[in-house]
Amino acid sequence: MKNEFKKGFYFKSYEAPFQSPFEKLFGIFKELITHTSGDFDEAISWLRELDVEYKLTDENYTIDDFIEDLKKKGYIKDEVKEDGTNGFGITAKTERAIRQQALDQIFGNLKRSGNGNHKTKYAGNGDEHTGEFREFNFGDSLERISLTESLRNAQINNGVESFMLTENDLIVEETQYKAQMSTVLMIDISHSMILYGEDRITPAKKVAMALAELITTRYPKDTLDILVFGNDAWTIPIKDLPYLQVGPYHTNTVAGLQLAMDILRRKRNTNKQIFMITDGKPSCVRERDGSYYMNSNGLDEYIVDKCYTQAQQARKLHIPITTFMIANDPYLQRFVNHFTEANQGKAFYTGLKGLGEMIFEDYETNRKKRVR
Repeated sequence: MKNEFKKGFYFKSYEAPFQSPFEKLFGIFKELITHTSGDFDEAISWLRELDVEYKLTDENYTIDDFIEDLKKKGYIKDEVKEDGTNGFGITAKTERAIRQQALDQIFGNLKRSGNGNHKTKYAGNGDEHTGEFREFNFGDSLERISLTESLRNAQINNGVESFMLTENDLIVEETQYKAQMSTVLMIDISHSMILYGEDRITPAKKVAMALAELITTRYPKDTLDILVFGNDAWTIPIKDLPYLQVGPYHTNTVAGLQLAMDILRRKRNTNKQIFMITDGKPSCVRERDGSYYMNSNGLDEYIVDKCYTQAQQARKLHIPITTFMIANDPYLQRFVNHFTEANQGKAFYTGLKGLGEMIFEDYETNRKKRVR
């Protein structure tokens, strides 16, 4: 009987891709070093505890072997600690690896594309080719003329023997205007970000690292500034994100918004936006004399009104604010509603799960339209 080949699906047990002992431990190590805010000793201590419980290593490859490989591969370096003792600290190579892991975890469904891949629906002067052609019009720049298409057109119109190139033969390739975005990401580092037995700062930190890696690798012409706000507000470089910690602070949302707008005023990009990750109510403002007015009991009308004023000011500057509120208290949601209305921005009420995906989707959505 003649063999017949049939198409269909073949099911088998899942086989995990091969990983070396170092690769297995390195993935866990990167997660732990993020949770410990860059504290190498604490991360290794946790790794040893996990090894005891889950048998991550064997006699052929131990945690000490892993530490030695980290040093050989340039992921850690010798350093002197604040107390004068010798130890290890992570390097810039590890910081990049942590950001890449955050990007893979949060935005894992992204496909890497060419630099500056920010398109709008508007065709015009730009340097991104669309693959579409049209006839040459007076005023088109010479750089946009497609030589290949124009020569082929001239050959068709005039023949090979009496070849000549005229203005009527010229073909222009359309280009797409590439919008550029300047973003400020505000991260709340008030004490409430670690209260109630929930670590809220680590997910916020991961989102910031993932967004930083996304923009620097996929959209290098965009800008991203990161600031943190507690009693005051200040900027931090991307390389310091793994070390970010919560302090014994109140929540000075006003200071964060003022600094964010100061940063964006200096940007040349037309499209500007602010992302704010917070879990608490504004509870602090700094007065003109340098003193602080603080009130953690409910929503203080004086503080809240100053927040609304900043939201309105951002609206006048055409800077939309997107608030990611990782708390579900009804009175806080009402505050965010009024704040968003004053700015004509957007608000998302969310827990920690899915925070990164929502920020990415909102970033991508804003990239497809002109904010102003």
